[in-house]
Parts: sequence; C-alpha cells; structure tokens
Amino acid sequence: MAKKQAVQINSADGAVRELSKLFTSFHRHGTYQVFTDFLTLAACSISNAMDKRFYDEREKQYMDTIKRYSKEEADKFPLMLALLVQTFEPVPGVVVYRDALGELFMELELGSQWSGQYFTPYPVALMKAHMVLGDADSLRDDIQKRGFVRAMEPCVGGGALVIATADAFQQLGINYQQHLHFSCIDVDIKAVHMAYIQLSLLHIPAVIVHGNALSMEEWSRWFTPSHLLGMWDTKLRRDYDEGETIVQEIVDAVRPEPVETVSGIEEELDTLGQLTLF
Repeated sequence: MAKKQAVQINSADGAVRELSKLFTSFHRHGTYQVFTDFLTLAACSISNAMDKRFYDEREKQYMDTIKRYSKEEADKFPLMLALLVQTFEPVPGVVVYRDALGELFMELELGSQWSGQYFTPYPVALMKAHMVLGDADSLRDDIQKRGFVRAMEPCVGGGALVIATADAFQQLGINYQQHLHFSCIDVDIKAVHMAYIQLSLLHIPAVIVHGNALSMEEWSRWFTPSHLLGMWDTKLRRDYDEGETIVQEIVDAVRPEPVETVSGIEEELDTLGQLTLF
C-alpha cells in the first residue's frame, strides 16, 4: 500500500490530485471551509517556525482553527502540507514553478464561494512576467547597481505573478533568492495566506501585507523565511523614505498619471499593470 501511494504522488500533478482527494474527504466540514482552514494552519505554522514577533497571535489563531476538527481530521492537515511541498518539488532538487494552490482552488470549484474570485492561469502569469522583465542584460545592469531589484504586487491573489517572476529570473540565469524582493498586498486574508505559503515554500524573498491599497489600511504583515534568512530588512532599509509604509510604497508605484489627451491612454494603461518592477 505504501509503495502504491509513493507511485501516485511521485509527480507534481499527482500530488495535486492527492491533495484534491484529501480536501474532499472531510465529511463534517465543507470543502471551502477545509481549504480556508488549511491556509490558516499552514501560514501560521510557517510563520511561527521562523518569526517569533507574531508568535502568540498566530499560535492562538492556529489553536482556534484546529480545535474544530477531530484528531483523525486534524492529522490530515500535515499530510496536505507535505503534499503541497511535493507539488513544487516532486523529485528532490527539481523545482516546479506553478500556482499550485490556485490550481487546486479552481479544481475544487471554490470560486463561487470566495467572492467570485478566479486565479490567472500560470502560463499567462509567466508571459506577463517575461514582458515586464524585458531582456536579461538590462535586468543584470539594474542588479549590478545595488545588488537586487524590488518588485510590487498590489493585488497578489495566490501569488501566481510573483512565482512566475521568480521562474523568469531562473530562466534568465539570475538567482531570484539573492537578487529579487517582492512587496505584496491583498485585501483578502485567504489570498494573503495562499501567497505567503507558496512564496515561503519556493524560498522567494517577500513581505505580504494584509491590507487595502485604496484605503491605505494595513492589518498584518507576513515575512517569508527567505526574507528573514536573507536579512532583507537591512538591505531594504536604505530604499524606504523615512516614514514610508509598504502600503504607501505600493500605492505610489501603481498610481496612474491623469490622462489629458487620447495619446496618453497607452502610457496610463502601462502603469495599471499588477506587477511593477523598478
């Protein structure tokens, strides 16, 4: 039996299929609730293993969530996280770049229960990332100036565009773990958790803000392990104006200029893209 299971999950797609089966195996809880609770449990677990600043708050959140489940049900959550890891690394040393949670979300048909949200297909996200990054020589010139580039995502969702950008860096022969940092925001805590989990597992340096880029509100911050281990707080400090917040920075980065003539429309549309690299 164990051998059969190993064969079933010895691929990224196989792990996604096994995940889908587990999410629908909770008879006392709806799939949407299980998916949401899994995000909370996984995000809090990763954060509390690395970032003690928020430990008490997130440990309470974890315990308040897991107590709704029996021991048999609760034991499924670590297995689901292990399977999620395998969607990104089905074979040791081989990384598969994908929006696994977004794929799973769509496969489980949860869009109608989650504010009508639907996630961008990964190939589209990868195409957009290559378009924004441009040629490798220009990117390397920018990196040469200060050692890294920063990117913004004002509506991060599950993190597909961030993952695709890291993927594009790798395809260009540039180590994103050393030379790329993302600041992200989303108004939906479930999306924040999705992005945080996936960017953490792919070791992408990032801070994901639960906040509203329109109202300038901010409720929590989630720092990926790569951000913490890479000491990105120190690296980034010189790039922030005094008193500037991540939310303000993201808003400034994507705020379009007023359009005065028809000829200016194309330039304005360029500023409205979700990904801003500078």
